[in-house]
Amino acid sequence: MSPALDERDRIRAAMDRILAGTPERSNGALTIVALAIEAGVPRNALTQRHLDLKTEFYEHVKTRGGIPEVETRLRAKIVTLKTTIANKNDEIARLKADVQGFLAENTRLTLENQELRDLLSGKNTDVTPLRALTGR
Repeated sequence: MSPALDERDRIRAAMDRILAGTPERSNGALTIVALAIEAGVPRNALTQRHLDLKTEFYEHVKTRGGIPEVETRLRAKIVTLKTTIANKNDEIARLKADVQGFLAENTRLTLENQELRDLLSGKNTDVTPLRALTGR
């Protein structure tokens, strides 16, 4: 028997044990990691060489009505990350609005400052002071 066939046979036997609830080497979780441990093969044997067996395992899990624990964890993480992204997007929108307000105020103050400098230097002939600039 070739090594690949022996490996496939071990994976199928491990799949049967896990699905029957009688694992010998693993914790019996419905995951590829547990299947690889149960079969005594490296995880990449299922994720790279025997993708059909990985797919078959997950199909058996789904037909039993179970959702693999890893999928449940990932779905929960996705919900958390989507909430985080939405909160960050709201914060970014508020900060962008603040930036526009700050830029407008900065422009107004810059123009006002320039007008006051022109007034003090006597360059601005359009402005007539209401009182003398000399102090009392």
